[in-house]
Amino acid sequence: MRVFVMLRSVARLSVVGLLLAAICEGAEAPELIVHGGKIVTVDAKFSLAAAMAVTGDRILAVGSNEVVLKLAGPQTKVVDLKGRTVIPGLCDSHVHAPGAAMYEFDHPIPEMDTVADVLKYIAGRAETLDDGDWIVVSQVFITRLRDQRYPNRRELDAAAPKNPVMFSTGPDCSCNSLALALSGIDKNFEISDGKAGKIEKDPITGEPTGILRNASRFVKSKGKSKAATLDDRARRLKELFADYNAVGLTSVADRAANDESIKAYSQLKEAGELNCRVFLSYGVNGMGSREEVERGIQKAADHPLHKYDNRLWLRGIKVFLDGGMLTGSAFMRQPWGVSDIYSITDPDYRGIRFIPQEELVHMARFALQRDLQFTAHSVGDGAIHGLIEAYAEINKEFPVKPCRPCITHCNFMSLEAVQQMQHLGVVADLQPAWLWLDGATLRKQFGDERLKYFQPYKTLFDHGVVVGGGSDHMQKIGSLRSVNPYNPFLGMWTALTRQARRADRPLHLEQALSREQVLQLYTINNAWLTFEETLKGSLEPGKLADFVVLKQDLLECPVDDVRNITVEATYLGGQRVYASE
Repeated sequence: MRVFVMLRSVARLSVVGLLLAAICEGAEAPELIVHGGKIVTVDAKFSLAAAMAVTGDRILAVGSNEVVLKLAGPQTKVVDLKGRTVIPGLCDSHVHAPGAAMYEFDHPIPEMDTVADVLKYIAGRAETLDDGDWIVVSQVFITRLRDQRYPNRRELDAAAPKNPVMFSTGPDCSCNSLALALSGIDKNFEISDGKAGKIEKDPITGEPTGILRNASRFVKSKGKSKAATLDDRARRLKELFADYNAVGLTSVADRAANDESIKAYSQLKEAGELNCRVFLSYGVNGMGSREEVERGIQKAADHPLHKYDNRLWLRGIKVFLDGGMLTGSAFMRQPWGVSDIYSITDPDYRGIRFIPQEELVHMARFALQRDLQFTAHSVGDGAIHGLIEAYAEINKEFPVKPCRPCITHCNFMSLEAVQQMQHLGVVADLQPAWLWLDGATLRKQFGDERLKYFQPYKTLFDHGVVVGGGSDHMQKIGSLRSVNPYNPFLGMWTALTRQARRADRPLHLEQALSREQVLQLYTINNAWLTFEETLKGSLEPGKLADFVVLKQDLLECPVDDVRNITVEATYLGGQRVYASE
């Protein structure tokens, strides 16, 4: 017989477990007990404990050493924590794990810190490939290059004169002359498919500069890379999950899953090798016809994985509402401003919005009615307000709060947006490390006043808006070498200090969080975002036994050491999936 023992703390730093339910005679002993540590439960009172018992994949009891150790039986494995800190398993609210795992499958890709690094890499690829083969550089963001600009058309021509080149940052890109010619993009080319986008042209000659905003769909690139099988994809995904476990991640949310990636996840799950719990948001092309959008959403609603499973669950829909802050295409309420960094020459340019409001309302309603959380990539405040207004319109027909409608990225905000999110029950998926990586560039572009509500964590917490921390991990395996680093402790440190790299001062320090709050950001809040707060996100009896043993004390170490915290062991469902030794 399995009986969960409920305990509570009587003091924050000195927890005495009190048995609130007697252990029935004959109840099975726990399979694992960890004791002699500092267990940060992240329960409603943020209680601390010294010991925890696990049976099966669930937590049996949390409390004092004396009480919990009495539960041990002859087969119980007992682990002395030797004073180490234990936290709930961490969750990343936004990854693209299958694509990230395959990013270097064909060949290693060096870090590119300057435009010169980019051109050197392109020249090296030109020497390796045949003349005429496409060279595509993806997701090397201009805001993160020290030069802070796109490589221009002529530079790309010089680096690879016999190869078409596309320097891609998502829907935006910079192309060389051969790539433009092969794609039929010249001074007479106009966007005529009815979708958003802009071909930048020289104001004197009218010739394309090579920079295409939300128009990379017109580039007829043909990548040449090593073919990968499903087994290859599953193997690389398993390697990535091992690295996720090494930094304490036990759950992730894939915010743009497709059929191919779902197959890789499923193969690992069937083999018993899916060592992260995965929440899936199915990616739908929001710029497609209404019929195409509906088919994509219905496909997700009808998928077998839409039935709950704590390892792999398809429960969301993701579309793209605007461009990015890293490429100068996020949709803003006020103009971006003329910019050398982003190659913006139009003083009235506000970025690009992809989906008309009427269609946005329709697709969000269609998803929410089918028990699918809806979210949209929404970076600029213009896009964020548009998405909130869509949820408000739907809320007139039925309450959206139980559906936990989401905003992905949610970077440039306003107090009005936060207040409306609170009223509607809208949740948010943010990436703290973007502040670290890009804050200095954004301050240079927009100034301090316009960034008052950039990633406003404190305001969101104060208003009771549930916000989760993620990375938007897209490329490479390695928690700090990856494009968009997925090390959660870097994210926590950033939310604590709001310090951007290459900056002489924090960015609106009044929006910083406490240590307890940054831990909530990656635990119980993310569990709420994925409808699983009763199952994980805190260390309480009855919940899944996902927990992490740290080598440093997150709550007490010097603040600048938070970003360098390391993991001693990670447990998923009571099973150790990572050990540092």
